[in-house]
Amino acid sequence: MGKFPIADAEISRTYICKRCKARNRAGAEMCRKCGYTSLRPKRKEVRAKK
Repeated sequence: MGKFPIADAEISRTYICKRCKARNRAGAEMCRKCGYTSLRPKRKEVRAKK
C-alpha cells in the first residue's frame, strides 16, 4: 500500500461501519458512533481508478 508497512498493517486492522462509514478499532463488535452491529474489515488493497 504505502511506504510504511507497519502503519499499513495497523490501518488495515480497522473495521468500517456499513451504516455511517465510521472507522472502528480492531475487534469491535458494534460501531462506536451509531451502535450498528454490521461492520466490515477495511480493504487491504487500493483500488485503481478507471
